[in-house]
Amino acid sequence: MHVLASEWGTGQVFWSMLWFFLFFIWIWLLIIVFSDIFRSHDMGGFAKTIWVLVILVMPILGVLIYLLARGDKMTEHAVAQAQAQEQMMRSYVQDAAASAGGGNAADQLAKLADLRDRGAITEAEFEQGKAQILA
Repeated sequence: MHVLASEWGTGQVFWSMLWFFLFFIWIWLLIIVFSDIFRSHDMGGFAKTIWVLVILVMPILGVLIYLLARGDKMTEHAVAQAQAQEQMMRSYVQDAAASAGGGNAADQLAKLADLRDRGAITEAEFEQGKAQILA
């Protein structure tokens, strides 16, 4: 055990960790760039093929060129995707709340007034239901 500790100094551990994290960042950057290439609706199939080939042939230079050339589009795609996810979440929550609670108070009051106007409930039942909705 002492032999292993003497072979690995603090600097070597630091450099090993640094290279590991840089490698991890590089893999993540490749995933982000490739996902943006295939997610882009503003590029045709030929342009996507060229970008993939450039990145595969010259990985570091290709990724840097892609980031410089299309970095603004990457941001636009990320913002559009985040907005779409937020809108889907909002609509899901609104649908779930409407089905669980029967809709918002105005909708419930309108339904209650419609029932009263058709004669399905009395004025006293309408007032009682209205008090429950507004409470």
